[in-house]
Amino acid sequence: MEDDETQRQEEIVSNESGASEVKEEGDSKVTQEAYEELNNKFLRLAADFENFKKRAAREREQIIRFANEQFALEILEVLDNIERALKAEETDLKEGLSHIHKLFLSILERNGITPIECANVRFNPNEHEAIAAIPSEEEEGTIVDEVCRGYRMHDKVMRCAKVAVSQGKLNKE
Repeated sequence: MEDDETQRQEEIVSNESGASEVKEEGDSKVTQEAYEELNNKFLRLAADFENFKKRAAREREQIIRFANEQFALEILEVLDNIERALKAEETDLKEGLSHIHKLFLSILERNGITPIECANVRFNPNEHEAIAAIPSEEEEGTIVDEVCRGYRMHDKVMRCAKVAVSQGKLNKE
């Protein structure tokens, strides 16, 4: 009886191990298929990401290349007006140049470029470049003459104004 019981237990164990071998074989097929599917998805995703990076780089390059296109078109309008003024008679020349100057300043202002004001203000080394110091009736350190106008784009100084600064009143003895 014990032999029967032992034999039956051995059969159960052998059936379980055989079933587990079949199950492991089936699991490895599923695992291999799942692996291949996931690997293919990964490869496609990696390729899509590379394509995205290349497309984004091309778009960024085009944006940088053509960023000032509208600004350039507006400047060309000023150039056209200058050419017309050069063809005009001398009497209309000054008036035409005055209109061109106003147009040019308005285009610059629309694009965030504004002149740095210098008339009778204290010298600021962040905005002004002193090229001369002259005696005058103004207080020392006050700008008395603007030689070359400075400009800023939004809050950043593009070009410092070249100015003459007062040395203060001269003592005549």
